[in-house]
Amino acid sequence: MQSVRVIGIALTTLLCCSFAVKGQTKAPQPNVIIIFTDDQGYQDVGVFGSPLIKTPNLDKMAQDGIMFTDFYAASSVCSPSRAALLTGSYPPRVGVPKVFWPNLPGGLSNQEWTIADMLKDKNYATSCIGKWHLGDEPQYLPTMQGFDSYYGIPFSNDMSVNPKSKVSDAILLREGMTMDSLREVKWRGRRVPLLQQDEVIEYPVDQSTITQRYTQEALKFIEQNKEKPFFLYLAHTMPHVPLAASPNFKGKSARGAYGDAVEEIDWSVGEILKTLETLHLDNNTLVIFTSDNGPWKLDDGQGGSALPLRGHKSETWEGGMRVPMIAKWTGKIKSSSVSTEVASTIDLLPTIAYLTDGKLPEKQIDGKNIWSLLQGSKKVKSPHNKDGFYYYLESTLEAVRLKEWKLRIHDGEVSLYNLKNDISESTNVAEANPKKVKELTKMILEFDTDLKKNQHQFN
Repeated sequence: MQSVRVIGIALTTLLCCSFAVKGQTKAPQPNVIIIFTDDQGYQDVGVFGSPLIKTPNLDKMAQDGIMFTDFYAASSVCSPSRAALLTGSYPPRVGVPKVFWPNLPGGLSNQEWTIADMLKDKNYATSCIGKWHLGDEPQYLPTMQGFDSYYGIPFSNDMSVNPKSKVSDAILLREGMTMDSLREVKWRGRRVPLLQQDEVIEYPVDQSTITQRYTQEALKFIEQNKEKPFFLYLAHTMPHVPLAASPNFKGKSARGAYGDAVEEIDWSVGEILKTLETLHLDNNTLVIFTSDNGPWKLDDGQGGSALPLRGHKSETWEGGMRVPMIAKWTGKIKSSSVSTEVASTIDLLPTIAYLTDGKLPEKQIDGKNIWSLLQGSKKVKSPHNKDGFYYYLESTLEAVRLKEWKLRIHDGEVSLYNLKNDISESTNVAEANPKKVKELTKMILEFDTDLKKNQHQFN
């Protein structure tokens, strides 16, 4: 009996130890940081070939993680691109085909299931810092879209204040502005407000300090939530025009004011990565850096560069939608990796859902889980190789990419390019490849028809 009792105690102890080991070795829910810049061109990072802009922190991030050469925003303009990132869907599917303007109705429905909604449902702390641009009426602001907190400019920095905005009692009024002038219903371009939660706290905002202040808020959020899982969506206002930089960066870049703005963003990335390392959070934090669309075509040197790509913002050429992308997660993403597979911002929601065991939206989405690509495996192919990646311009589906082939139909002109051999879309090979044109044309028609039948509808 004694021996049986001893064996029983031993088995119980072994089982308890077994469960304890399982509990200790189970990976905690990862933190997620998405850094989203505004109008930063494909070439405008050192590792993507910029000849003049210095980005040592982003270059180091790529060295420690992975860079994607064929990564796409889901639109070539602001609001649709941001809606796509947060919902995992092409913009027309979620009712955001165009850019939103202040003091006009419309925004991303707060019934959409965003990355923030999904992670808040998993008890994450969630914060949006920076440019929102998905509707500035109260029901559309970040705090109605899954974010616990918001600090930033609610739209593009060349727009104007909404005179109906809720205003803080402690508002800082600058440049001779008064409450009466804030409430005037007239265009005051490039005088934009700074919001905290849903209140204007500064008008007009001092844009020369905005990157620094966004960074300070981001570091504070990380520090405050270091003991629990968090999601930080840091959407920089720059390098959208009007360009601005703090005294530490103004006039320092060989690329002029545009370079100043990008180099200050690079500093910001460095501060965030350094803080994660100091707090020992880097081995449990996925950090993603990318841009909302290609660069603005400006002749005064204030626009960026999409070289060697063709085109720019507001177009479905590669230069309008293919953007720099770098990801880092110490110990999880293979260092010095490069992926040439097709991936997109619409893939972030399903990927993060997989990593956090988050609940996917009940309605149909378009993104795919790209975690296998992010890990740096050379054997894994893009999940878009089967169904294609689609290029919408507002509500019009203009192009599709399937592996190396891209078909574009614009103003009745049909163009076919082999992007593997012709990254600059310089040679239209449609006449030499009629079967491929027919195949891809059929894909465009069928996908667009299906999407418009299955657009998200809410009561």
